[in-house]
Amino acid sequence: MPLHLNKPALRVLGIAESFERPCALSADPVSTTLSPPMSSWSMLAGVVMRADRRVDGLAYARASVGGDDATQAVLEICRRLDRRDINALFLSGAAISWFNIIDLVAVFEEVSRPLICLTYEESEGLEKYLREYFPEPEEKIERYRTLGGREKIRLKTGYDLFVRVHGVTVEEARILLNKFTLDGRVPEPVRLARMAARAARKVEEELASGSE
Repeated sequence: MPLHLNKPALRVLGIAESFERPCALSADPVSTTLSPPMSSWSMLAGVVMRADRRVDGLAYARASVGGDDATQAVLEICRRLDRRDINALFLSGAAISWFNIIDLVAVFEEVSRPLICLTYEESEGLEKYLREYFPEPEEKIERYRTLGGREKIRLKTGYDLFVRVHGVTVEEARILLNKFTLDGRVPEPVRLARMAARAARKVEEELASGSE
């Protein structure tokens, strides 16, 4: 589906996760921790937002920490929403939940919408960490390599972002991101999706532990 940047009812789906990394080693496309995290899963949230900043959709899915199901989790959110009026996807990171790498091409081909994957810092990459933390890292390394390189863009806010794009040019991605970014470098659909994912994760943890 072509991207009409001046469409009055332009909508994007922002997807982010609950997983937090207290000690960053790398910011491309995920910050990592010095040791494997204790939790076994991360919550993903998808927020549908119009260009006027109105939210009109929300869905959740889970991805295993350190696993290989992130692609299916992203697609599960898209299927649960089942929205034909979404014009583009913003993904916050291509490797989530502690090295759970998303197949961006597979997501793009299934949803048939322009896809913009965001990262926020310079980095030397993840391969050395994949080799360090996984006894048989070859499949993850190959999946990581297929992500390809990132393009640096500067937003109207003065902040830089790094993007991987499918179905859209880098310049079109910059224009679209500017429409949904109020300040800083995180567009509003992604910011709200991150908040929703962390809130939902906290509630589930409290329910599981019997807390009120």
